[in-house]
Amino acid sequence: MTKKINWKQEIISYAFLILGSVLFAVGDVMFVNPYHLAPGGTYGLSNVLNALYPWKVSLYAICMDIPLLLIGTWILGPKFGFKTILSTILIFGATFVLETVWGYKPVIFEHMQEFANGRPDETWLEILGTDMYFKPDYFLNTLVSGGIYGLAIGFVFKSGATSGGSDIISMILHKYTKISLGTLVMIVDSCITLTSLFLGQIRLPIYSILLIVIESKIIDLVVDGIKSYKTAFIVTDKVEDVRAFIINDLERGGTCFVGTGLFKGQERKMIYTNLNRTDLVKLKMNLRVLDPNAFVNVIESAEVMGNGFVPLPHNDK
Repeated sequence: MTKKINWKQEIISYAFLILGSVLFAVGDVMFVNPYHLAPGGTYGLSNVLNALYPWKVSLYAICMDIPLLLIGTWILGPKFGFKTILSTILIFGATFVLETVWGYKPVIFEHMQEFANGRPDETWLEILGTDMYFKPDYFLNTLVSGGIYGLAIGFVFKSGATSGGSDIISMILHKYTKISLGTLVMIVDSCITLTSLFLGQIRLPIYSILLIVIESKIIDLVVDGIKSYKTAFIVTDKVEDVRAFIINDLERGGTCFVGTGLFKGQERKMIYTNLNRTDLVKLKMNLRVLDPNAFVNVIESAEVMGNGFVPLPHNDK
C-alpha cells in the first residue's frame, strides 16, 4: 500500500533545506572566508586553499564533494538520499553566486582602506581579488559566524538532509575501524581546522574551534528546540499521593515499577516520569510534604517524544 505524501510537511522540509543552504553560503563567503577561518568540512578546507591559491571556494568544495559522494556510495551503499545531494548542489550554487557577486568582502570589521605600497602589518587582512585591506574583529565575527553556520546546518538537518562532505570520510573510517563515528568526525574536522596554520597565524585554528563550539550549540537548539526535559525516578512509600499529584496537579503521566531495595531487601515502588523544568521545580517542592523520605534521581533528557511532548516522527513517503 502506497503511503500518502504529506505535501505541507514536504514543502516545509524543502523550505528549510533551501534556507539552510543559502544561509551556509552567506556565512562562509561573507563571514568565515574573509577571516581565513576553517571550521571543518570541505568548505573549511576550501577556505584555506582559497587563501593560499586563489580560486573560487565553491569550485574547490564541489571538486571534493562529488568524489566523496561517489566514493561514499560505492563503499557505504546508497545512504545519501536525494536531499543530501540537493543540499550539496544548492550550497555550491549559492556560494558560487555570492562569491561572484559579493566577492570576499567582510561584513564585520573595524577599519578598511587601500594601501598604495603593498601589504600593511599582520593586524590587517587582505580582501582577495582587490587592493583593499581591513582590520579584523575576530571575536565578534566568530560569534556571528557560529550563529549563522549553526542556523544553516540546523535547518539542513531539520529538512532530513545530512551535511555530507568530510563526514563521509568519517563514515568510511568508521566502517573499517572500531572508533566511534562521533570521535572520527571530531578528528577529521580538527585536522581540517589545523590546516589554517598554513596561513601563518595561531589564532586562526583557535577561533575556528570556537566557531565550531558555537555552531554545535545552535544546531542543537534548531533541531531539538529550546525546551529542556527532565526524567525523574522517584522511590517512595507514598506512591498514591505522589501519583495523584503528578496526574492531577502537573497533568503528566508516568510509569510505576516494583523493585527490591539492595540494603534491606524490601519491596519498593518507583515512579518514572518525564517533566519540563517548571514541573520539576513544583514536584521537588511538594515531595517534601508528600513524602519527606522519598528518594529522587533526576537526569537530563536529550529528547522526549510522545503524548504531551514532541510528536513521534513519521515517514509519509
